[in-house]
Amino acid sequence: MDFPKYDGNIHPDEWINDIQKYLRFNNKYTSNNHLEIAISLVGATISLPTDINSLEKLRNLLREDAFFTVFKNTNKRKLQSIKYIPESRGGDTSKFISNFLKLCYNAEINDIEEQKIYLYKSLPMKHFDSISNAFHEKMKNVNSINGLIKEFEDFVANESNLITNGSIVALKHVATGKYLSSIENLHYRTGSGYQLVFVGSPEPGPNSLWKIKFDKELATYMNTSIKLQFVKSNNKFLGLCGNKSPSNTHTEVSCHNNANVYWNEDWKFNSKLRNLQGYLKSNDIINLSIIKKSYGYYNGNEQVEFLRSHDIQFTIENDAFQEVVCHNERLGGNDEVMVY
Repeated sequence: MDFPKYDGNIHPDEWINDIQKYLRFNNKYTSNNHLEIAISLVGATISLPTDINSLEKLRNLLREDAFFTVFKNTNKRKLQSIKYIPESRGGDTSKFISNFLKLCYNAEINDIEEQKIYLYKSLPMKHFDSISNAFHEKMKNVNSINGLIKEFEDFVANESNLITNGSIVALKHVATGKYLSSIENLHYRTGSGYQLVFVGSPEPGPNSLWKIKFDKELATYMNTSIKLQFVKSNNKFLGLCGNKSPSNTHTEVSCHNNANVYWNEDWKFNSKLRNLQGYLKSNDIINLSIIKKSYGYYNGNEQVEFLRSHDIQFTIENDAFQEVVCHNERLGGNDEVMVY
């Protein structure tokens, strides 16, 4: 027989229930000797009286034993220290929930309000402090473990879409379905002469990947400056320095490494579809704006311009590129990009 002995490291109810199922479905054992077999599987370190006449009495004795007190308290301490690791950082939500519920069962934490407290405390506040309050509010109306799990899964699904500092993103021009791109060591022939930026393939690729950087864990609408570093380059960022674009009077957008005082690579983002208290996440449609530096800039004359792409093309080395510029005109559909 390979059924494990009871050594105080499993909940007595679980062990008794499992052994009953095992013996019931194993035809070698009759109901008359179930109690005898169960008693024989209790570890030698656990003292039992000799007058046990039922499995239910055995269960109650094991629950009253000091080993069970230690077992419950151990699991409660584990519950107090358990931390949820986001899937974006290598965590496994399914395993976390399974472990959380197992610890609640072992510690006999059955009250839903107490379970809420432990689950809320499991969130890594450094990562979630800006959004966990909403989760806490939604949990107030939950009155079942299934409801608690559902709210937690909704919270995790929302968190998984949040753009965090250092994320690799692609920016899709909504009007054309093409991605904001650059090519290492391919430069404008006019204007700044910096590395060119364009809207290229309808599929994301190595030339359309950007590392987004900001000074907090999450990026708040209308309150966060972001930098977009071209992944394939050596510390080059999306920005502008006030030069005219290759084909019109708008401002050239390029990729460079902060070469002069007129260069700016700090962008703001906004969206007519999003609450100003929201946070940037995947599939958001945004407008990107930037301050165009010039001589007037130092006299307090700051000109805000917006990133735009359209059907105008320019040619470099016999290849045509769809232009990306900055402008200070009225916003329209050509100014929207989707974050991936």
